[in-house]
Formats: sequence, structure tokens, C-alpha cells
Amino acid sequence: MVSYSFTLMTFIVALIISTVIIYYIAGFFGAKDSLTTALMAALIGTAVYTIFYYVLGQGLVAAFVAGIVWLLALQKLYTIGWFKALIIAVMIWIVTSVAGLFLPVL
Repeated sequence: MVSYSFTLMTFIVALIISTVIIYYIAGFFGAKDSLTTALMAALIGTAVYTIFYYVLGQGLVAAFVAGIVWLLALQKLYTIGWFKALIIAVMIWIVTSVAGLFLPVL
């Protein structure tokens, strides 16, 4: 069984890495917001996916609905349009997927 402290530490490390990735990718696309905004995006993304996977179960429907809600969150946090939010989200997904190959916490 995994301890609570290990789970918490893993969550914090993953959150920090995700925040940094979101910050740099959003900045690359012209967003001038702070690390706090990136942290909020990471926290909201985690909460949204957790809730929708819990309610709708594992699957494409849950991933699609959660993805749309996270795009809405990115749009509001960074005051950008849908298309730019989609491009940023896809880039975040690609970079975190690659980082996940090297860092098993993601």
C-alpha cells in the first residue's frame, strides 16, 4: 500500500512540473501571466479531470467533456480565444507526455 505522504509528495512534484510547463507554453504563445495563473490552470485541470473521471468513469466521453471544461478554464484564466486555448492545451499535453517518459510522476 502506498503511504499518504508519498502520494502527497508525488502530487506536489507533478503539480510543480505541470505548472512550469504550462507557464512556459502559455508564455511562448504570448500570455503574460504569472506562475500563479499557471498554478491555477494546473490545479483546475487536475480537479476537472478528477471530477469528470469519477462521475463519468474512465473513457473518451469523460476525457472529452473534461477537456472542453479545461479549455474554458484556460480561456478565462489567460483571456484568450478558444482556438488559442486549444493550441496551448495540445502543446501542454505533448510536452507533459514527453516529460512523463522521463519523470514517472506525471
